[in-house]
Amino acid sequence: MASLQTGHIGLNVSDLDQSVAFYERLFGFSTRRFDGYAFLNHDGVLMVTLWQQSTQSFATDRPGLHHLSFAVPDIPAVEHVEATLREMGVAIRDDSGVPSEVSESGQIFFHDPDGIRLEVYSLTPGKPRAATSQPACGFF
Repeated sequence: MASLQTGHIGLNVSDLDQSVAFYERLFGFSTRRFDGYAFLNHDGVLMVTLWQQSTQSFATDRPGLHHLSFAVPDIPAVEHVEATLREMGVAIRDDSGVPSEVSESGQIFFHDPDGIRLEVYSLTPGKPRAATSQPACGFF
């Protein structure tokens, strides 16, 4: 294949209304709702589909999704997401810039209403982080 890129991602959620409200507020997605599912778009591009098919929160002890990440253009955009998360009362797992092995990046990790791990990052130079024994890629 000469060209390949990731398309949208589909997530099972337990409360479609709650999840749509979370993703719309955080990322400014426009939404098309259907019976039991929703398409979340950004600038006319389908990014995420939400399917109300779960009755429990996300299980991290089973094979499947580790985390979903969203790239933003720069550190101020990461900081905007961070401020919105704080306004929403969402706990942030790592709000320091974390150096990546590929390049420096500023990133934050958090959970959606169903406990799905999310990351927002920018591949522009981030804030330095103190040495730690924790992995720099969101293994929480």
